[in-house]
Amino acid sequence: MRHNKKFNHLSRKKAHRDSLLANMTVALIMHKRIFTTLAKAKALRVYAEPLINRAKEDTMNNRRVVFSYLQNKEAVTELFREISQKIAERPGGYTRILKTGNRLGDNAKTCFIELVDYNENMLKEKAAKKTGRTRRSRKSSAAAAAPAAEAPAAEEPKAE
Repeated sequence: MRHNKKFNHLSRKKAHRDSLLANMTVALIMHKRIFTTLAKAKALRVYAEPLINRAKEDTMNNRRVVFSYLQNKEAVTELFREISQKIAERPGGYTRILKTGNRLGDNAKTCFIELVDYNENMLKEKAAKKTGRTRRSRKSSAAAAAPAAEAPAAEEPKAE
C-alpha cells in the first residue's frame, strides 16, 4: 500500500533527484526565476521553501544546514544576505509557479517558478490595486453618472 507516499520521484534515483533539486534551487536563488516542467517545479517548491525559510534566522547552524543541501557558497551567501531581507515579513509561500503551456517537442507542461518578492511587475499591480480602493455610496455614483452622461453630448458637436 502507498499510504502517505506523495513524493514525486521524477523518474530518477535518490542521488540524481537530490542533485537535480539542489542545482535547480541554486539556479532559482541566483536568477530569481527559472523555466522548467510543471512536475519539476512542484518538486522544487517542496525542496526549496524550507531552505528559504531557514534563511530568516541568520545563524551558523542554519547556514551549515542550507550549505549541506546546496553545496554552493555563493547561493548560500545570496540567500542569507539579499533574499532573507526581502522575505522577512512573509509567513510562507516564497515561490510562485506560472504555467506557460506545453513544450513543442514532447508536449510536456512547462512553467516558470520564481521568487515572489522579486517580480516587480506583480508588485506594482498589487500596490496599484491597494491604493485605488475607495468606499462608494449610491449618491456619489448617481451624481458621477449624470455628468458623465452629459460629457459625451458636449464632445459630439466638437467632432462635427
